Amino acid sequence: MSLILPSAPTAARSLTGVASDLLAALEGADGQLRPARSVVLVIVDGLGAIQLRGHAGHARHLTAGVGRKDVAYSVFPTTTAAALTSILTGREPGSHGLVGYQVLDRERDRLVNQLSGWESDGIDPLVWQPTPTVFERAVAADHAAFAVGIAAYARSGFTRATLRGATFVAAKTPSERVAVAYQLAADHPGSLVYCYLPEVDKAGHKHGVASAEWVAALEEIDGALSLAPPRQVGVLVTADHGMIDVPAHRHVVLDEGDSRFDGVRHIGGEPRMLHVYLEPDVDAEAVVQRWRVASEGEADVLSGTDAIATGLFGASVTPDATSRIGDLVVIARGNKAFYDGTADDQRARGMIGQHGAIAPEERQVPYIRRGAFAV
Repeated sequence: MSLILPSAPTAARSLTGVASDLLAALEGADGQLRPARSVVLVIVDGLGAIQLRGHAGHARHLTAGVGRKDVAYSVFPTTTAAALTSILTGREPGSHGLVGYQVLDRERDRLVNQLSGWESDGIDPLVWQPTPTVFERAVAADHAAFAVGIAAYARSGFTRATLRGATFVAAKTPSERVAVAYQLAADHPGSLVYCYLPEVDKAGHKHGVASAEWVAALEEIDGALSLAPPRQVGVLVTADHGMIDVPAHRHVVLDEGDSRFDGVRHIGGEPRMLHVYLEPDVDAEAVVQRWRVASEGEADVLSGTDAIATGLFGASVTPDATSRIGDLVVIARGNKAFYDGTADDQRARGMIGQHGAIAPEERQVPYIRRGAFAV
């Protein structure tokens, strides 16, 4: 069985094009974005285009003048580690190597967290993610580069993997981060400035999309982005992925004795997109068929080889990325999510808003142009 991705419009933008779009605008070249003296990339983590349209009344500044064509498509899997890295390198996950939330380090036979586990899991960001970032490319072309974010992220391994080349500037609130980013762009002509806003994603995970807390976070982001960009500064607002609510009754829990555990050594990925790693010498095709039968109607199940051949992780997949992709790839359908009920840590089962799979709510993100980029 091969998986057919939901079709995207022929001219649809991919998040992998953002880096080149921004650099071309700085160089005055014709492209998706108009030329600008400086550019600001605003990432609203977790804000899908569908959710934004559905709550336009709570984001009047953000949605002003935005049409249905102002959309881009995220990569697979639709998770922050993979998608944000694709935005900031211009490469698909199969190329930059961050192919999921939690993946197997086969040399050490242990799962590693590609978002927050760099230090605890002993991952070297420069080795694990060697692709040049958009900031390194900008600096090589004599453009200043800045990243504005929360202070706690300043020295993290994920920051070193994705933001290297940029000078990190910490600011507390969304309004402060946007204001600092705009000021840096104004003070440093020719600069590339990145501004990260994770509040919507955090509220969605904890409380769900459309919850009072999620709406409040969206309104806070909208207020922050009501600030007018400096003259001749182009601003692109987008996201790494969208989000979908998964109520508890849609959980697929694999408890002790479930046949899907047979031959399985590790289960990584995340609840809506599992990387399943098998024991040595197991008949992988038999395990794939067992998962398909047991998960019928709940997930698409592919071998890792088929997932790569289908192009899910991009047109080109490096040997390192191949080693991190599961022997099975399990993609949740609808608003299902899969959990290992035998694991010691069950905290993830309290998460409401989720992402990682291929639903339109997860794949479609806004592509909003402001300032010198406005059309």
